[in-house]
Amino acid sequence: MHIPDGFLSVPVSVACAGLSTAALGAATFRAHKVLGPRAVARVGVTAAFVFAAQMLNFPVAGGTSGHLIGGVLAAVLLGPSVALVVMTAVLVLQCLVFGDGGILSLGANILNMAVVHPFVGFAIYRLVLGRQSPSALRGARPIAALAFASWTATVAAAATCAGELALSRVAAPLVILSAMVGVHAVIGLGEAVISAFVLAALIRLRPERVDRAGSSASSVRVASVVVPGLVAALALALFVSPFACTWPDGLERVVQHLGISPAIATLSLSAPLEGYAVPGMGSGLRTTALAGALGTLLVFGACLVLGLGLSPRRMRDHTQPPRR
Repeated sequence: MHIPDGFLSVPVSVACAGLSTAALGAATFRAHKVLGPRAVARVGVTAAFVFAAQMLNFPVAGGTSGHLIGGVLAAVLLGPSVALVVMTAVLVLQCLVFGDGGILSLGANILNMAVVHPFVGFAIYRLVLGRQSPSALRGARPIAALAFASWTATVAAAATCAGELALSRVAAPLVILSAMVGVHAVIGLGEAVISAFVLAALIRLRPERVDRAGSSASSVRVASVVVPGLVAALALALFVSPFACTWPDGLERVVQHLGISPAIATLSLSAPLEGYAVPGMGSGLRTTALAGALGTLLVFGACLVLGLGLSPRRMRDHTQPPRR
């Protein structure tokens, strides 16, 4: 659902950038208050996994592919405010390093996938979860709630994207809305299944890693979170992403079906790993795998530093010995 440049008008791009900036500022302020020292490692690992998983396009009906957005999953594991910051970092690096989505459209992509997706999804998740504490994830109900919330959020993000395209007058509102919602209602099923599977695996294998209430507990070692999580993300990038489906994704399929051509505002900037390829290695499975691994490590490192910056006082209080 990464919107490239040339499809959104300047006023729409500026408005989306303003809304995204305001939401990011509020989320950063909130994350600074709630992010504990033991959760910092989880921020980096979650970002790395989301980046790697977004490379894995899966086939859906009609020669269309989809990929995990991951915003709702991140919101459940980290909280919606921290998830917004993490998803924004992932989208910015995807845009600037890999050329995934346009620069002028970056505000819109952040609004759709880093604001609407995690916050709408987390609200639905809380509603379905009912009185069960969202910070202690146990049993089948959180998994079912996450699946439904992920599907709903994907449809909501697609509808928001359709609204941006309609306001840019590239297609009739009802036409673009029905096309985007229709195809992403199917893609959302994949989002729901993948998110539910990841949460179920975490609850089954390492329940302490998904217990946000215990994110600052000393019993949870940082290495026990970082090592297996980062290994899993790198495995996806190295060994699975090269075999991802190459069919057009939902937005690309809608653009092709409606005959929409980029004709508005563009900003040309060469990305160092454009198209998830390493310069000098040509095209093929090896270059995709290497670019994916490099991107995974880059996202992990950047979000780890970001997490440390969001909780400097907590980190100092945690590492310094108590005064006598």
